[in-house]
Amino acid sequence: MVPLINLPKKLNLEKVCIMALKVEDFDDQVNFRQILSVPYSELINFVLEYLRRKTGLTVFFWALNIFFLVIAFSFRIHISGYFPFKSILLHSMLGLVVFPILCIPVHELLHVIPFLMTGARRIRVGMDLRQYIFYVTAHRHVTSQGHFRFIALVPFITVSIGLIILIVMLPGLWKWSLSLLLFVHTTMCAGDFAMLNFYLINKGKKIYTWDDADEKKAYFYEEL
Repeated sequence: MVPLINLPKKLNLEKVCIMALKVEDFDDQVNFRQILSVPYSELINFVLEYLRRKTGLTVFFWALNIFFLVIAFSFRIHISGYFPFKSILLHSMLGLVVFPILCIPVHELLHVIPFLMTGARRIRVGMDLRQYIFYVTAHRHVTSQGHFRFIALVPFITVSIGLIILIVMLPGLWKWSLSLLLFVHTTMCAGDFAMLNFYLINKGKKIYTWDDADEKKAYFYEEL
């Protein structure tokens, strides 16, 4: 018998249990119950539904979008009259179109890295232009609530901090275009915040999720 004092901390035991879970384990209807399945073709409906549900998290998300937009237009007012209109227009296009497009692979890579850190291997990146959705998924990899929060927040936190530093350091027109990018990127995190809000609304439940990337469907199970 292993002495009790040699047992790992509770958090480490929980991590081991999570990593040991397989998709087949959820066939056990005594310990697990499926509470939701979302086809990728209906992801936009899921995102809109959980962004509309008012919680402290959604209030924070919408307030942050408004705050970043106000910051962007404060820079626009500040540079008005100091730079040619063509230059302002160019940087507006950079901030609203060019930089956000270039930011998409960076954002998705910042999902891939924490996925790898939590043990996922069969990672796939996809998009649905009809819904204007880009996503990263780990095929048949079971993810806990804690791991998902980590995976969801890394791109938002990393990109936001990086852009704020650049906005402070760079001159006039770059402040304008990068502050627009900061606003646009925050709106691009809507899907991540919708998922986080789903977990917040169901905070009394211990939920696991896994995706079948071939079937293009996400499954959510509650531990009973």
